[in-house]
Amino acid sequence: MIATTLKHFLDEKHVRYETITHPPAFTAQEVAESAHITGKAMAKTVMVVIDGAPAMAVVPANQKVELDDLCECAETDDVRLAREDEFKTCFPDCEPGAMPPFGNLYDMPVYVSPDLADEAEIAFNAGTHGEVIRMGFHDFDRLVSPHVGRFSH
Repeated sequence: MIATTLKHFLDEKHVRYETITHPPAFTAQEVAESAHITGKAMAKTVMVVIDGAPAMAVVPANQKVELDDLCECAETDDVRLAREDEFKTCFPDCEPGAMPPFGNLYDMPVYVSPDLADEAEIAFNAGTHGEVIRMGFHDFDRLVSPHVGRFSH
């Protein structure tokens, strides 16, 4: 079942979305393949720490986060990958590593690649390793208000 926090939020905002169930998968590329979604439309949430606080860097599944470029986007020189023990308690309704890119629901900023912003629809983990949500990027942008910047390749 998708993360309750996310489901209630999307339903409350009357957002059109589709839930896709797939065999359990753990990497973003595996999820994309399992759910029959292209790697460029599958949003991968990478947890980072910016200036000592958790944040989300969201990129297409077929790309990697470049920390130096994310430093530039965040206008700081203090960015690093987060360790799982630093963020797993931030998402009580999600399986570890399956958090949706809705940092606004978990009190953290979201940075998103312009390559995702170019997609009409994106898909992302719904809080479990067996479900994704597909929705319009326009709705995601409106609801999350992410910082858009180039920090992946």
